[in-house]
Amino acid sequence: MIGMGKSISHTGASMGYGLSEEKNPVIVCSQHVAGETPKEITQEFKIIQQQNHLCRKNTLSFVLSPTIKDGKELTNEGLNEITERFVREMKLQENQAIAFVHRNKAHVHIHLYVNRINFQGKAYKDSFIGKRSQQVAERVAKQMGLTTVREVQQQKLDKVKDIRAEIKRLHEKVINEMRPKDFDQYIKYMEQKDVEVLPSINKQNRLQGFRFAYNGENLKGSEVHRSMSMGRIAERIGFDKSATKKIAKYNTLKVLGKTVGITPNLAANIAKKAIKLAVKKSIGLGMQI
Repeated sequence: MIGMGKSISHTGASMGYGLSEEKNPVIVCSQHVAGETPKEITQEFKIIQQQNHLCRKNTLSFVLSPTIKDGKELTNEGLNEITERFVREMKLQENQAIAFVHRNKAHVHIHLYVNRINFQGKAYKDSFIGKRSQQVAERVAKQMGLTTVREVQQQKLDKVKDIRAEIKRLHEKVINEMRPKDFDQYIKYMEQKDVEVLPSINKQNRLQGFRFAYNGENLKGSEVHRSMSMGRIAERIGFDKSATKKIAKYNTLKVLGKTVGITPNLAANIAKKAIKLAVKKSIGLGMQI
């Protein structure tokens, strides 16, 4: 579950947007207020807020978002429990509050509005309110056996780790078995393995690297593996002699039908690789003779 929080001054407008009919809001928690419409609740907040004219951002706005899976399984009673636990942990149980849930999208979430001014006219301290909201939401999720932000992040890391390993495996297969002769062939062969290779070209029309899109993830080559930077890939591709001469002379090459610039270092690396291959071939022919 994710928790977000901030102080706002536009109470009525924000509450009115959240409680609009097209969003099918359902009130899941009401604390020290009698009204149900945005206008009624805002007016009740204002009566208390008039005790503290120095505080401009006098309403606290929170959004509590369980994961999609948890949200589908939670009843309104469960969402009420989340809200009440969150309010207690934030030490706001003595302040006016209203919370409603939106179920009009796949990601169920709670909007919680709390009067920052208490009945004694004192303003709630909102320093680091965003960070505290996240920490408390994490604590409430653990208390209720819901998925926490850290667990979601770990799941994402595990997924990306597996995807990186699979992209690297397919890359090695293409390089070693299909032996591309230029970047276009490499991109084509990787596509046959369901990996989309996306050239990254900057404003100077210079090729600066590749991105790899696979199974919903989009990663830079260096994020996949250090051996998959553009320079390292170029070192393992067998560019033909005529193409290599043009690359070395003009510091450009063709990728997907478009001529783009490359760094002199990359051009030199490609030329060096071609020379090494040529030498190997000539040695091989000499041994045959």
